[in-house]
Amino acid sequence: MLVGDILRKKTPRVVTVRMNETVGIAAKLMRANNISALVVKDVVRSEGNTAVGMFTERDVVRAVAEHGANAVNVKVSQLVSVQQLVSCTSGDTIEHVRHLMNRHHIRHLPVIDDYSLVSVISMRDIAAAVDEAINGTPQAAA
Repeated sequence: MLVGDILRKKTPRVVTVRMNETVGIAAKLMRANNISALVVKDVVRSEGNTAVGMFTERDVVRAVAEHGANAVNVKVSQLVSVQQLVSCTSGDTIEHVRHLMNRHHIRHLPVIDDYSLVSVISMRDIAAAVDEAINGTPQAAA
């Protein structure tokens, strides 16, 4: 099974946050969209709109633990590591994506095809697809 097989059943919309936004804004975006991770984008003059990392619920918790109530004012850029974006393509196998997630201790991967962000795949998406393949019926999202 390929990542693209799962993406065909998902809404193509990807929620993003800019590096210069605050943790408060990022948390509101996650809450409003009922998601637990955002793709972090930065504007690079020579390359346009670039995905540079992921901002997750874990990052919100870390910000609160380190900064207390002032965490809502901390910039996303202060918490996101942009040294190397871990991502996959729609042509990657689910086995490869699971390996990446396990190796890097992450639950969400941006899907980038031909240098363009097309979606995000989560461990939950993979589990639901595997359940569907085994049972033959779509599983309800929790």
